[in-house]
Amino acid sequence: MQNKTKEHYLLLDGLRGVAALMVVGYHLFEAVAFAAGAPEQKMFHGFLAVDFFLILSGFVMGYAYDNEWDRMSVGGFFRRRLTRLHPMVVMGVVIGAVAFIGQGCMKWDGTQASAGAVILTIFLSLFLLPSPGALDVRGNTELFPLNGPHWSLFFEYIGSILYALLLRRLSDRALKIWVAAAAVALLSIGLFGPDGSIAYGWSSQPVNMLGGLLRMTFEYPCGLLLARMFRKRTSGNAAWKSPAVAFGFYALLLVGLLCVPSLGKYKVIYEILCVCVAFPLLIWNAAKVESPQGCARNSMTFLGDLSYPLYAIHYPFIYLYIGWIGSGAHPFGNWPGSTPVCIAVICLVVGILCMKFYDKPVRKFINSKINK
Repeated sequence: MQNKTKEHYLLLDGLRGVAALMVVGYHLFEAVAFAAGAPEQKMFHGFLAVDFFLILSGFVMGYAYDNEWDRMSVGGFFRRRLTRLHPMVVMGVVIGAVAFIGQGCMKWDGTQASAGAVILTIFLSLFLLPSPGALDVRGNTELFPLNGPHWSLFFEYIGSILYALLLRRLSDRALKIWVAAAAVALLSIGLFGPDGSIAYGWSSQPVNMLGGLLRMTFEYPCGLLLARMFRKRTSGNAAWKSPAVAFGFYALLLVGLLCVPSLGKYKVIYEILCVCVAFPLLIWNAAKVESPQGCARNSMTFLGDLSYPLYAIHYPFIYLYIGWIGSGAHPFGNWPGSTPVCIAVICLVVGILCMKFYDKPVRKFINSKINK
């Protein structure tokens, strides 16, 4: 079992919550830009929050489990990961299916998906299995057309399998070689791929899936390597008098990194610098800060707890918003900002409700049955 005396990095929890909020903002601004016919949205690099998540996941996995394998089986590890992740996968599919059916099962081109295809897509999605082209019920080549962001959870699962079966067994030197080679591969597809970016993984198109796999095979092991190096560090905690101020600084830094404009042909260089340099340094330095107390502690805990439910359920509401844009509907008023603001509030409320009344209770129930 996991060692309960291990330190909990509250600043990293808080930053994960900030990243989840940025993903919601990124997708909302994407829809707003679509409605306005704008060539570029305001939060252009918000998608890199997913890369931050993956590096952070590797760090957490390495820190939590690297020294536990003498008393934990591979099957036990998989049970823990499924218990942690899959309840919200199921909820995300349910909300996505309700939203899609509520919109008449309409594809982006205005045609209607068949009932059989929708049922099969729901079934596959419940097990986090990608939809093949024949079941592309939304017509946008998404791996998970009922809830697009589930593509990153799919690669998170692959990362967990890779960690349990291989990465944990690698020496530090071998892991460094892996990370360096994966960084070169990621840079290569970013520079020479069709998009001039590393924003891959969401689509069933082969090059997109390859790009998503390369993102994971660099970022997850990078986080694991960070955890190993961090455990061996000889210096003390960061010299911040106030952990709350430190969190504010690192949160603003993360937001700033994600809000940088597209940078044209240089955008892929910026993206690589973020995932290879900026994000690892941010995680390293935030982990060195002592955990706060009082209100700051509660706030960071709340953000960390909310991050995954919010990420898992927000995008079906973005689908609704995009559908309203296409039909000219204004359910929350004619002011241009009314609908995106209301969608943001709805996402937050539903995320909080899922966190308090579904995710935590379900995981607690499953753990109680597993540990009997």
